[in-house]
Amino acid sequence: MRIDSSNEELVAMFEWACDRALRWAHPAGSRGPLDVDERQPSGTGEGVYLPSYWAGYAHRSGFYLRDFVHQLPGAHLLGLDEANLAMLRCFAASATEEHGHRPVWAFNFDGSYLAIDYRGPGAFVREAPAVYELVEAGAVAYRWTGDRAYVDDPVLWDYYRRAVELPPTAMGAGIFDGTATYNEQDGEPLAVAGDGVAARYAAFLAMAELCRARGLDGDDYERRALDLRRHYASEWKGVRGFTRDGTPVTGWGMESSWFPALKRLTADDDLLDHIDAQAGGPGRPHNVEAWTYLPDTFFRHGRPEAAWRWMREIYASREGEHVAGGRNGDYPEVSFTLVSQVVEGLLGVRPHGGAIATEPSLPAGVEWLAVSGIPVGGGSVAVRHEGGTTTLTNLSEHLTYTWTACGLTRRVPPGATLTARRTGTA
Repeated sequence: MRIDSSNEELVAMFEWACDRALRWAHPAGSRGPLDVDERQPSGTGEGVYLPSYWAGYAHRSGFYLRDFVHQLPGAHLLGLDEANLAMLRCFAASATEEHGHRPVWAFNFDGSYLAIDYRGPGAFVREAPAVYELVEAGAVAYRWTGDRAYVDDPVLWDYYRRAVELPPTAMGAGIFDGTATYNEQDGEPLAVAGDGVAARYAAFLAMAELCRARGLDGDDYERRALDLRRHYASEWKGVRGFTRDGTPVTGWGMESSWFPALKRLTADDDLLDHIDAQAGGPGRPHNVEAWTYLPDTFFRHGRPEAAWRWMREIYASREGEHVAGGRNGDYPEVSFTLVSQVVEGLLGVRPHGGAIATEPSLPAGVEWLAVSGIPVGGGSVAVRHEGGTTTLTNLSEHLTYTWTACGLTRRVPPGATLTARRTGTA
């Protein structure tokens, strides 16, 4: 992909993020160490790697579920679709009966379990939101690629249908027992948390979409999503979780606070204000990984100024010290998510195989933005936005896209360039 913009910082950010993210990728057949971590920095041997990429700490030789699902859109944009599918299948295949149909948390690049996070079938890291985010990731990958494997693969399909039936409740107090939340810092005895419930809501909607792609009726999953949204609206007012004795927990909880907005379970403006104020002030997360969710959260609710401010802060922090050692910029999620936030957030590209919608959302200070070579389905496009005008060029040789922008839907044949103008703009 190539970028051009009126904002030099944005160009530098995107080019840095693309270059840095691609350095974390492994082609199929690469050889490298296994089970490298802080306790055994030389690892325990060598293996032949799957097509894959780093998703987790740079000092551990593997990919993590939570990081992977958040990095997947950026990985697609960078041409790493083979890795996305291989990694998704690793997680899905690990959700065996002896694992309670829950995926293993972390893998070596050869597809074996990463030892530091796996002690045995009854003792491996489990965090409830990840179970559902893996279902959503399958739907996201299908939208971008149109690859039927995400819909038809029996391993993936078996995982999807089982995962959405698992409850979002904690199985124990610690991460090796199975917690209800991604927030590993507070040590609260939450039985159910806002991030788990929000992730399940998104998984229900994803499952409805995947069912319809298979020619099945997805209405029941859509109803379950709406029922969960109504339940959340009536029972979770100001609450981000409940303890095992049913006591509601309020206040700031990082992931359990912002995931309901991130997953569009709620569109509460007061909550969004609270997230911005806390994350930028007294509740500021120590780990840059947590910051990477904030641009996505604000873009999804029409707040490009806040989203862009957080993108700039994340980029500016890349030379800063990471909480686990090394630099923030060497945490892979930073670069992968900046790539996707430029395309999905600022340019507002919404794919669905051979169909594309664009809803650009440029903040003050970015007068115009253009990205060329965005892969969608079996081809690619260029999108440019300035003021109220969006231009799309079909760079494909054989694929015709259906493009929706500014309330109009049109067909864009190979090589064609079309323009859409928002009503009321100069």
